[in-house]
Amino acid sequence: MPHNVKVPDYVIDRIMAKRGKLEVFEKFDPAKTAFLVVDMQNFYVAEVETARSIVPNINRLASACRGKNIPVFWLTMSVAEKEGGPSQWPLYHEYFFTPAKGMNHLAKLSPGNWGHEIYKELDVQADDRIVSKKRFSPFIVGSSDLHDQLKVLRVENLIVAGTATNMCSESTARDAMMLDYKVVMVEDANAARYDDDHLAGLTSFYQSFGDVRTTDATIAMLK
Repeated sequence: MPHNVKVPDYVIDRIMAKRGKLEVFEKFDPAKTAFLVVDMQNFYVAEVETARSIVPNINRLASACRGKNIPVFWLTMSVAEKEGGPSQWPLYHEYFFTPAKGMNHLAKLSPGNWGHEIYKELDVQADDRIVSKKRFSPFIVGSSDLHDQLKVLRVENLIVAGTATNMCSESTARDAMMLDYKVVMVEDANAARYDDDHLAGLTSFYQSFGDVRTTDATIAMLK
C-alpha cells in the first residue's frame, strides 16, 4: 500500500513565509538532469509493502527520463566489497546493531547476495548506470564516484527516488543540495517503512533543501 500522508499545514505556512512560493524550481533542462534511484534492493524492498508500491512510479520516471536522454542511476548500498568480506563501515555495524543483526545486514548487503540485487520488477536498462555506495549518501567522500560521474556529464539537476525516504534518499538529496545541485524528491516514488518516517523525510527536505513533487509533476517539469 502506498503512503497516505500530507505535508502538514504548518510546514506549508513556514515555506511560504520563507520564500513566498512552494516550488523552488519551475523546470529542469533535460540536458542538465539525472535521475537517481536509491537502494531499491531486495533487502529493502522485497518484504516492505510501501517500497514495492513505488516500483511503478520509479519505472515511469525512468522511462520518461530515458525518453529525454536523461541518465538513470541505480544506487546500491554495498557494505562489503564482496559476500563474506569485511565491513566497509565497521562503526555502523559495531555500534548500531545487535551482533546478530549486524552480521545479517553485512551479509545481505554484500555484492553476490540476493539481498544486494536490485528488485526484479524494476526496469533497469543496459544503458543505465549502477553505482555502488558505502554510506547512506553517495556524496560523502569515499562513498562512491557518483559526484565525479555527474560532473563529467555536466549535471546540475537531480531527481531522487527510492528508499528509505528519511534515510538514504534524504541523505542523498540533502548532500546533493550541499554540493549545489538543484534537487527534487519525488513524494510518491520514495518510501519508508512507516508513514511517519516518510513524512519526516519529506518535510525536513522540503523546508530548506529542495522541492517535493509527485511523479506526474516531476515528469511535467522536464522541458
